[in-house]
Amino acid sequence: MAKLLTGTVASASGDKTIVISVVTRKTHPIYKKQYASTKRFMAHDEQNECKVGDKVSIMETKPISAKKRFKLNRVIEKADLTSEDLNIIKSDETSEKDAKEESR
Repeated sequence: MAKLLTGTVASASGDKTIVISVVTRKTHPIYKKQYASTKRFMAHDEQNECKVGDKVSIMETKPISAKKRFKLNRVIEKADLTSEDLNIIKSDETSEKDAKEESR
């Protein structure tokens, strides 16, 4: 059976690709304290329907690319982003693209 993971969309800047952050709680083996561990997965989003902040479910599938091993199963909850949040996200994406172009 394929793995099902639930997390929030951290990035949706690629075409048909989203990055999901999955937070799991673990217990330290010696100190018995709980802590949060975050892992990021790349997933295939065929219709480009996800935005940053959406809560989604992803499903394991055959390798789609070098890093993509999951596809979007369903959108659980849409994000409530304000126009200010969207402007900040867009400015971050453009600054990342500019930095990549300058490094070439």
